[in-house]
Amino acid sequence: MRKTTRLKRSKLACLSSQANGTYCARVKPQWKAQRTTVQRALPGASTTTTSPPPSCRRSSKTCAEPATRERRKPSVAATTSNKQLNFLQHIRSLLKTTGRATVVLPDNVLFEGGTGETVRKKLMETCDLHTIFRLPTAIFYAQGIKANVLFFDNRPAGKATATKEIWYYDYRTNIHHTLKRSPLRLDDLRDFITCYNPANSHQRKESWHSDKSPDGRWRKFTFAELAARAKNSLDLFWLKDDSLADLDNLPEPADLAEEIIDNIEAGLANFRTVAAALSSLPPAG
Repeated sequence: MRKTTRLKRSKLACLSSQANGTYCARVKPQWKAQRTTVQRALPGASTTTTSPPPSCRRSSKTCAEPATRERRKPSVAATTSNKQLNFLQHIRSLLKTTGRATVVLPDNVLFEGGTGETVRKKLMETCDLHTIFRLPTAIFYAQGIKANVLFFDNRPAGKATATKEIWYYDYRTNIHHTLKRSPLRLDDLRDFITCYNPANSHQRKESWHSDKSPDGRWRKFTFAELAARAKNSLDLFWLKDDSLADLDNLPEPADLAEEIIDNIEAGLANFRTVAAALSSLPPAG
C-alpha cells in the first residue's frame, strides 16, 4: 500500500510541476517530518509543493513552527490547534512576494468556521488563490478523508484583495479510484492540466455551462460569489452525483468490498493512534 501511495504522491507532484510550468524530474517523497519543506528555515521560497507530513496528521504536537536552531515566528492570521490550518498559514509565510505554492489539504480547511474562516479570508486577501482541484476520496489521506489541491500565488501587500476568482476542477463527483483495481494515473489528470492552461492562465475557458454543458468539471467562481457564502466557505460542488440517483450505476462489488476493508483498517489505525497517545499520559490523580 505504501508503494502505491508513493506513486500517487509522485504523480500529484508531477501534476503540480506541469501546472506551474516547471519541469518534473524524478520525485522522491520525503516521509520524515524533519525533512519536509515546512521544517526548513527558508529566507523565502519561490515555489512550494507539499502536503502535511505524517506527524502533522497524527501527532498531538503542533508542527506549525520550523524545527531549526533559530526559529522564525511565522506570520499567521489566527492561532489554532487545527494542524492543517497552521500548516497552510506556515506555507504562506514561507513564500517570497512572488512565490507560488501547491498544497494538499482536507475538506475541512475549505468550510470550517471560526478560525478557518479567518485563515481563508487572509489567504485570499494576501494571495491569489486561483485554483482548487478536488481529489477523489482517499487519494492522499486515509480512506474516507476527502482532500483538495490548492494552488495560490503570493502577492505584494496592498489594499485590494489578491484573489479575484477561483477556478475549480471537480475530479471527485462520479469518480472512483481504488488502490489495487483502479489506481490514479497521470493520464487521469491530463484534462485538468489542459484546462489549467499553465502557458496562459488568463485565457482559461470553463467546460461547465448551465445549459450546454452541465456536466463540465471546470468552473469559475468570482470572489464576490464566494464572499457571499456563509463563513466564506470554499466547499463547492455543482455536478449531480449519479450514485445517489442511479442504483444501477454503483461500483463493482469487489471495489465496494475493498473500500469497506480500507475504511475499517483506517479506523483501526486511528484508534491505535489515540490509544498510544492516551497510554503516554500520566495516570490521573
